[in-house]
Amino acid sequence: MPVRISRRHFIAVGAAAAATPFLVRGAFAQAPWPSRNIRMVCSYPAGGQTDLLARAFGDYISRQVGQNVVIENKAGASGSIGAAEVARAAPDGHTILCSISTTYVMNRVMMKNPGYDMDRDLTLVSIIPGAGLLLVASLASGVKTLDDFVAFARKKGQVNFGTYSAGSAPHMTINELNKQYGLKIEPIHYRGEAPMWTGLMDGTLDVAMGSYTAAQPVLQGNHGVVFAVHSKKVAAIPNVKTLPEQGATSKFFTISGFTGWAVPKATPQPIVDRLSELCVAANNDPKVKEVLATFVLEPALGFKESNALYQRELPTWIESAQALGLEPA
Repeated sequence: MPVRISRRHFIAVGAAAAATPFLVRGAFAQAPWPSRNIRMVCSYPAGGQTDLLARAFGDYISRQVGQNVVIENKAGASGSIGAAEVARAAPDGHTILCSISTTYVMNRVMMKNPGYDMDRDLTLVSIIPGAGLLLVASLASGVKTLDDFVAFARKKGQVNFGTYSAGSAPHMTINELNKQYGLKIEPIHYRGEAPMWTGLMDGTLDVAMGSYTAAQPVLQGNHGVVFAVHSKKVAAIPNVKTLPEQGATSKFFTISGFTGWAVPKATPQPIVDRLSELCVAANNDPKVKEVLATFVLEPALGFKESNALYQRELPTWIESAQALGLEPA
């Protein structure tokens, strides 16, 4: 017997069918996040500052969302290897980059093809403003202030000033001091802070510049004197003045680096906002507090504050990097 379908039933079925694609899409768009493990790609080696921050914040996020946050160290090429991998990942909030301002800012100047475009491929979620970098002189130099250093550099002529890499903040600091004071300091580049500070302790270097935490073997062993900090005070040594407070005028001495988290560009904004909220909330976690205190770092900022700081400091970073005159690798 043929089944009779009333006009009312036909319209109801048709309306339901027409609505189905929208219901499916809506359900997909509102699917709970995260629905599986989260990969946090740290683009620097295990055991360093970036890695420890990734693990502390990752542990907190994991406990809040009920999914594992797996830290994967993808080091190399100034963070570009890990950044390029995250840029190619699905934009669903399950792959996050943890890296530093070198990766987010400097690579666009220092590399011809880093494998990603920060503006096109990644969205900053949250950043931790960098701590003040220390300028430390050897005891033999007699330097205790910026004026002392300028006088020392002019008298000696050739000053051995250590940096932890070409294109780094110390490298740019040397360039800016040379320009303002008419000095001829040549940077000596090391592969990381540890060998650089060793160079100061063994007498190879007259001056070196780096983080407060990494400089502790020098300071605690009375092998050097902090005569300035780059752009912001360090709470542990409040009496040491910044370069601007001592007369340095470059705009580069008004900015600082940062560590931060980013996701693929097309990641839905609600997920970006949730991740940002979690990073900010993590500031109150005991494990996170311990790591921040260890490296004398400020708390993580929210999405809007992070991107405002990034956009505000970006032109100065690029201008200072380009002033080095280095050919992109």
